[in-house]
Amino acid sequence: MAFLGERVEELAARAAEGDGAALDELLAEIRPAVLRLCARFLPYRHDAEDACQATLLAVSQGLARWSRRSSFSTWLYQVTANRSRSTYRSLRRRAIEVGGVPVDDRADPRTTSVVAGLRLDLLDGLDALGDELGEAVALRDVLDLEYAEIARLMDVPLGTVKSRISEGRRRLRPHLAG
Repeated sequence: MAFLGERVEELAARAAEGDGAALDELLAEIRPAVLRLCARFLPYRHDAEDACQATLLAVSQGLARWSRRSSFSTWLYQVTANRSRSTYRSLRRRAIEVGGVPVDDRADPRTTSVVAGLRLDLLDGLDALGDELGEAVALRDVLDLEYAEIARLMDVPLGTVKSRISEGRRRLRPHLAG
């Protein structure tokens, strides 16, 4: 999947080889798309912006480790999903430490949209699934990656991906039913 286009793929390849100017250009080019992806996870814009910054930092620091088994765009999906989930966990941990109240319990239903509430439930559920199941479900159901792409990213057989997604969805249902 090349949702960002060939130019971004070329910039990523040059940046991965150490081209600093290409890295700067790449980060500027992908920022709007990364912010949109983060907003699929996090219902509040400032939280999505925090996750976006964390993603861009992770890309700049980890680009040399991009294995190229998948396109840069697909790898970016994975990094974005992981950083969005990490940002949520961090926000939740801080809220509990500061006020003893989980992030989703602070939301006032009169001012929080149904969509925002569902996203918070989804993030809690994904967090409860653990890394293997949570990542597979997030990549498929939140970011719409194909099963084969997820298998390449996670470096597991296609059947394993399907199994993880099925099991993850089964375990996720109770979190979304309430």
